Amino acid sequence: MTGAWRAAEWATGDVPVAGPDIADALALARDLAPVARGLAQDPWRYLATLATLGAADLTAARAAEPHLDAVAVLAQAGDPDLGVLGVDAASSFGVYAARAPGTGLRATAGSDGPRLEGTKAWCSLATVVSHALVTADDDTAPRLYAVPLHHPGVRHETGTWVSRGLSAVTTGSMTLAGVPAVPVGGPGWYLARPGFAWGGIGVAAVWFGAAAALAGALTTAAGRRPPDQVALLHLGTTDRALHAALLSLRDAAAAIAAGRADGPAGVLLAARVRAVVADAAEEVLRVVGHGLGPAPLTQVESHARRVADLTVYLRQHHAERDLAALGGLVLGPREDR
Repeated sequence: MTGAWRAAEWATGDVPVAGPDIADALALARDLAPVARGLAQDPWRYLATLATLGAADLTAARAAEPHLDAVAVLAQAGDPDLGVLGVDAASSFGVYAARAPGTGLRATAGSDGPRLEGTKAWCSLATVVSHALVTADDDTAPRLYAVPLHHPGVRHETGTWVSRGLSAVTTGSMTLAGVPAVPVGGPGWYLARPGFAWGGIGVAAVWFGAAAALAGALTTAAGRRPPDQVALLHLGTTDRALHAALLSLRDAAAAIAAGRADGPAGVLLAARVRAVVADAAEEVLRVVGHGLGPAPLTQVESHARRVADLTVYLRQHHAERDLAALGGLVLGPREDR
């Protein structure tokens, strides 16, 4: 952490350094739950915490971030009673809201409450965490539900995960058959709530932290011998990119705190922040690779893993498609589009 780019300006000193162990990361996430519960009141602390986790280890951050997001969502929903699902202080959560062609969950009414049926794609660590927040369709509108993942009606499909980045964050689909569920918020609440877009900003904070750690490797290398003009160019390029990303995250925190990031304004803000941070992280990956060459990629395990992890994690940003979506948000709703 001490070697990360300008860490003193954004890193949170009271967050323990986490390694790649998933169980340790989830335990740390449970300890950090108060930060997530206070997202609306102190958004910068939340984003700085995620950035700090990302700078320390991306596997840990990728495991912890969904649990913290779930804590924030449940707090915003008024902390519904999930005791019937076996939720307690030792529980850990994933958040699965992606929709893939040919998949989806549907809620049906059971004698003892809702039951979920169907298949959900892109469920990271679903075999590890104890519970999840999932989106499902019912007779009125898409709705968010909490479900237990150790229920016998849950079947996991993880055999296709061959990723070299975030290799420990196993991701696959899961099929639910008669799994009990507790509604979280009303119909349509999950997508319409003020904090929906804030979760995407939190992921961008993790990207930023990892990119800052990579950029720190350039500064460390420059300290070994006087940098030439090309090395200075690399340092200047990463500084410019990360400074813009940091300002974007700070502006987002200020907007959330001031109540200016709700509804369409929040969606637009999240799209902008994610685009700025993703561009910065991709540029840092490129410049650090040019500046340091193959040695750390082949001889320094932590560096090689960080590069591979960030490369995969950044693909949650859909590049040109997300930029096109941002362009549509800038124009706003039009009947002829």
